[in-house]
Amino acid sequence: MTQINMDAFWMPFTANRQFKSAPRMLVSADGMYYQDDLGRAILDGCAGLWCVNAGHNRKPIVEAVQKQVATLDYAPPFQIGHPKAFEAAEKLAAMAPVGLSKVFFVNSGSEAADTALKMAVAYHRVRGDAARVKLIGRERGYHGVNFGGISVGGIAGNRKLFPVGLPAVDHLRSTHDLARNAFSRGEPEFGAEFADELEARIITLHDPSTIAAVIVEPMAGSTGVLIPPRGYLQRLREICDKYGILLIFDEVITGFGRLGADWASNKFDVLPDIITCAKGLSNGVVPMGALLVKPEIHDAFMAAAGERMIEFPHGYTYSAHPLACAASIATLDLYQEEGLFQRAAELSPRFEQQVHALRSVKNVKDIRNLGLVAGIELDSRPGAAGQRGFDVFLKCWEKGVLVRFTGDIIAVSPPLIISENEIDRLFMLIAEAIHETA
Repeated sequence: MTQINMDAFWMPFTANRQFKSAPRMLVSADGMYYQDDLGRAILDGCAGLWCVNAGHNRKPIVEAVQKQVATLDYAPPFQIGHPKAFEAAEKLAAMAPVGLSKVFFVNSGSEAADTALKMAVAYHRVRGDAARVKLIGRERGYHGVNFGGISVGGIAGNRKLFPVGLPAVDHLRSTHDLARNAFSRGEPEFGAEFADELEARIITLHDPSTIAAVIVEPMAGSTGVLIPPRGYLQRLREICDKYGILLIFDEVITGFGRLGADWASNKFDVLPDIITCAKGLSNGVVPMGALLVKPEIHDAFMAAAGERMIEFPHGYTYSAHPLACAASIATLDLYQEEGLFQRAAELSPRFEQQVHALRSVKNVKDIRNLGLVAGIELDSRPGAAGQRGFDVFLKCWEKGVLVRFTGDIIAVSPPLIISENEIDRLFMLIAEAIHETA
């Protein structure tokens, strides 16, 4: 491609000038591999963007979408329904953690986060508790890029150009504790006490009767794979219960098998009031997101509104889009038919072994992992934070493997269909790339 025919597209989350000077172009995909425009096979080490959990070009999903677009291409979601929306909701609710039986469809993780925040504030209001308007996020949290998500999110780079956010927000400290938990395998031993900050500082400062919800990722993914310390999420749940605060889990990344279980909620045995999900919901084939909600939240809206009144005035033109619903139904069926969540659990020990074998590679200062996800943190170059991570990403591309980087952290999260030999090759190539990067 030439500079001219790339000029119109302003790429998201991309160093546009660098990319267009040396493009990295994907033209097809199948199974565990992309193919680039030079004909090279690229091992997918990050499931696209944390979303292609079942692998690429899966025939049941492709055929479901093809059939749907030829049958019903679009139906308005306001005051009108279509069968696939209800089928998808029933199937997702059946797979949800027990106790979350209501489904609200959106189109992305960003929309899911903002919807959850609105739902939490509105829930308290329809119950007659309108003073609860404050929202608590966490440092280094990621909840998408809409104004609500970046307000409760805690990644500075995503906020600095957008200094206008929701006014009633505070943040818990991050769970990351490199000094005590470096090179942890699975859940870190230290840090459960960080949850006590919710009660000791935030609730004391703000008055619990004004707080609507706490939103956290069970595992913080986009900030560099921060695994929750053992007991941390349980403690958050206890404090929220004590003060009548809703607990929202952002499972956009952790849902659908990534941690070796269907949901992080089930992995850690902690039931939130709302789960947001997306990415793996449709295997990345068609944009799709959803909220899984406790029935008592849903029922509060139903009870507060008149019979012909709109109970929750919120939604999107493409909520429960027929193509997205078809992709989601086929994806959820495929997960179950192939036992992909169990497969992720079975592959986790090999994955852990191979990623921690990189501990002796130069410039590696921490490795953390759980299920089929790992973060490899590198020493930053003096005065050039993030440059080593970017260079390792580029070197991996040269070697035929796609990884994610955030600052100087390399994130690895392959499709759940990966083989043991591909795990070995994935980390061999990453080790080479780190070693060859000054």
